[in-house]
Amino acid sequence: MPEPQSNQNKTSEQMLHELMLKMIEFDAGDTARIQHFVKVASFARTIALGEGMDAQTLLTLEAAAIVHDIGIRPSEEKYGDSSGKHQEELGPEPARRMLAEVGFDPARCERVAYLVGHHHTYTNIDGADYQVLVEADFLVNLFENGSGLDAVRSAGQKIFRTATGKWLLETMFDVRIDG
Repeated sequence: MPEPQSNQNKTSEQMLHELMLKMIEFDAGDTARIQHFVKVASFARTIALGEGMDAQTLLTLEAAAIVHDIGIRPSEEKYGDSSGKHQEELGPEPARRMLAEVGFDPARCERVAYLVGHHHTYTNIDGADYQVLVEADFLVNLFENGSGLDAVRSAGQKIFRTATGKWLLETMFDVRIDG
């Protein structure tokens, strides 16, 4: 991996770049898992920009989207599976460590850890960063899992709240979810 810069002089973009490289290294050899979080990060940014998200919330969201599945490998090692609940249990701590290594401030590390620890929980969504992360993950998972149009419509009605996320869902899957 390229040599990282010292933490005090990094821009947000440089920290996200370094985080992306660290997460790719974390999942080395698992192309599908790497492809997954790269796509989730891209959709998260696209939705956030479409919704006019402020720069600080966007930074938190993008960091969370990159590391959202960091709990999969620890879950597989500890439990022999990658269930959403096990990911939520085991993901926050390695996410905190990785973000701190890159230079994210403690408050942002905690919010990202919270998002990692709840990204499979679809009730009590408490912020735009959380909502957009869930929508972006759904967009990718619906495709990767080969979900049918009924599942797409159901997710659109039950999960999606942003206009940009709904538009992406309807456009990607050529389906109407409202009306």
